[in-house]
Amino acid sequence: MLQKNSFIQMSLVGAKQIQALNKRYLKHDYPTDVLSFNMDQKLPDGRYYLGDVVINLEMAVTEREIAHLAEHGIRHLLGVHHKEDHH
Repeated sequence: MLQKNSFIQMSLVGAKQIQALNKRYLKHDYPTDVLSFNMDQKLPDGRYYLGDVVINLEMAVTEREIAHLAEHGIRHLLGVHHKEDHH
């Protein structure tokens, strides 16, 4: 269930940056279109930090593609996964 005062940090990066994150945190040495990192932390100020969504702008060039990847990343933070996911 989503907490009140929840927030997500979203970053738009290039292929090199997302590849470095993918390698460091998921042990996959290649760029991907989107990464999600669950934080699930209640902060001292009362806000709830749901997590981070990182989008590769070199793979998502239109606003529609960026919106789709943002939705995909947010769904992961909310616990929605699908069987073809491997990140």
